[in-house]
Amino acid sequence: MEYEGQICRGPMERASYMLPISVGCSYNRCRFCMLFKHLSYRELPLEQIEEELRRVSGLGGNPKQVFLGDGNAFSAETDRLLAIFALIRRYFPGCQGVNMDATVHDILRKPPRELTALSEAGVRTLYLGIECGLDDVLAQMNKGQTMAQAGEAIERLHQAGMSYGAHIMTGIAGKGRGLENAQALADFFNRTRPDRIVNFSLFLHRRAPLYQDILSGQFLPVDELENLREEQRLLALLETDGLVYDGFHDCITFRVRGNLPQDREKMLRKLEAAIGEYEAKEPVFAFVP
Repeated sequence: MEYEGQICRGPMERASYMLPISVGCSYNRCRFCMLFKHLSYRELPLEQIEEELRRVSGLGGNPKQVFLGDGNAFSAETDRLLAIFALIRRYFPGCQGVNMDATVHDILRKPPRELTALSEAGVRTLYLGIECGLDDVLAQMNKGQTMAQAGEAIERLHQAGMSYGAHIMTGIAGKGRGLENAQALADFFNRTRPDRIVNFSLFLHRRAPLYQDILSGQFLPVDELENLREEQRLLALLETDGLVYDGFHDCITFRVRGNLPQDREKMLRKLEAAIGEYEAKEPVFAFVP
């Protein structure tokens, strides 16, 4: 299948077979994101999806795990998702589970009986863009959700038998608010128990709407030193056992990852070393020209 746009999936899905079922993002209004701004959202025909499954199966493919793309595949109607899962089972009999990205409102608009049906059909993990733990920041970013709504959506997932992974961005709260955000996120995650957290530390394209907020003074950006301190505080406060954490800082090519709680001290030491290094440097801001 010819893929349209930029491939977007978390590192925990690197071993999964990625099956696009749509193009772009049905929401596509977050002020920090440029991944899908150039695309018009549309769902791919079932015939095209089946043809791709047939092609891969004919080449001997029988993956254990499938990741559905693109930006928020869970926005599809439940009947459509169930039809796609039936095709996956037909062509990949060894598949043990299907994961995908979702928005909080994708989950809240599906009634409990549909969430249960999707879980029973093979959905294992949904990845949610939590991004930040502060409601005023979520509103400024036009994220379209509150922390209370996120908590409700996650509770519904758990009741249906699914787990969730969280995407966050250190730096998204703006200058001087990193430690506040770390505390809010830790409190939220300690209650809602994600299996995985990926920190895509804010790495802003100059064409993103949020960059215009920087130019107008409505948003004060954070340098990478404050990002590292925010991440350090978050990792120190997380209390969820069996949590897989992966944190990226593409602008400074720094990455910290491991399993909590067993790798916590090693990860904190690595962050402390990076903080010491960047305390001695001029501030670095994560902008893309």
